[in-house]
Amino acid sequence: MMRQDDIHPVEVFAGTAWEAGLLKSMLEDAGIDVYLVDEIRGTLTPWHVAPGGVGAVKVTVSSEDEAEACKIADAFQESLKNEE
Repeated sequence: MMRQDDIHPVEVFAGTAWEAGLLKSMLEDAGIDVYLVDEIRGTLTPWHVAPGGVGAVKVTVSSEDEAEACKIADAFQESLKNEE
């Protein structure tokens, strides 16, 4: 069990608004609380968003859920690579 002082936000993914929204739904289905960072910027200027880079929408979870969220995010990223 983590102490309250040890809990902090952790970024598990950065990509387009569409990708971040899809991963957010997957994480929420697994019972993980999720927060999107820079969601408005990614929605208003999607041509400026580079997945994982400038203007990307970031998927953030609590450090308590980091291990499970990373597993889901890794599988999601792998499926994105397979689609290309």
